[in-house]
Amino acid sequence: MLSRFSSPSLSLPLPFRHSLKPFSSLSLSPIQPNSSPPPSLSSSPPLFLRPLSHSTSLSSLLSFHHWAKAQALSVPSLSSDLLRQLSWFLQDTTSPHPSQPSTVLLRTELDNLYTLWRERVEQRKPFQYIVGCEHWRELVLVVQEGVLIPRPETEILVDLVQEVEGFGDGVWVDLGTGSGALAVAIGKLMDGESKGRVLGTDVSPVAVEVARFNVQRYGLEGKVEIRQGAWFEPLEDMKGKIAGIVSNPPYIPTSDLPGLQPEVGWYEPKLALDGGKDGIDHLLSICEGLSVALKPGGFFAFETNGDKQSELLANHLSTEYRSLFQKVKMVSDYSGIKRFVTGYRL
Repeated sequence: MLSRFSSPSLSLPLPFRHSLKPFSSLSLSPIQPNSSPPPSLSSSPPLFLRPLSHSTSLSSLLSFHHWAKAQALSVPSLSSDLLRQLSWFLQDTTSPHPSQPSTVLLRTELDNLYTLWRERVEQRKPFQYIVGCEHWRELVLVVQEGVLIPRPETEILVDLVQEVEGFGDGVWVDLGTGSGALAVAIGKLMDGESKGRVLGTDVSPVAVEVARFNVQRYGLEGKVEIRQGAWFEPLEDMKGKIAGIVSNPPYIPTSDLPGLQPEVGWYEPKLALDGGKDGIDHLLSICEGLSVALKPGGFFAFETNGDKQSELLANHLSTEYRSLFQKVKMVSDYSGIKRFVTGYRL
């Protein structure tokens, strides 16, 4: 898979690159997405994994490119991101014909490329849901509606795990695994000869299906297991045996949800966003379950909404649970925000 920010595989002749005329502005009124459940991965594979079973002429694809670029430029506040995504879109959906220079192979019909790009620009559908993947760390993870799109800052949780001495020999748990990003990344870090394994839990059947799909794509069935259920519920057999727990739970205060950007608020699952009145309902539940689930010396790290939440939770763990945990601290993200809380079971 090529980088999403590199140039598209389709080479556009210079005369075509500078021939666009101004395009009429698009209406960006709130178009609420439909509430029908997302299609099953087995019945509708992600766009980027579909076979190149369609074709069109190079000139027709150039016409699409001109049109799609004009749409991107007509939205100044988004144009930079949209142009990068257009390059990614062409990479993931097209390929030159091996023997016919004037023909391009496609993973879907040309008409559907127009439909999908309208959804991105006019309806503000997240681009990751359109192509069906997100580039995260060194992974290309399948995602679809109903599953949270992994964020760059969450990668730090994997780095924190890797710093734990002997992490590769224990049982790790990713609570609320979503796409399986953390579970897959941690599983890939474990040496093939190690005894370590990873359990991912999620209450959403859509997330469980997507996470299992990602585990299979990376050949980690022997290292990573996905279980369905809320938080610690699927882990009854693991009480006191877990070496480490990571989680990126819902932490956005309910009152903040209407103010989220459309790509998030309209499409990403509320189940994975809504943290209750103050955003800490699920985080407090996780704190309560740590003492029973972790073995002595077990490590934990979870993501929060930022400084105030991290401070509140670190203080909560250091006072209410001071006889159970040690070395509780906050860790900053790439922007210097105290985003994570970590510690060890006594």
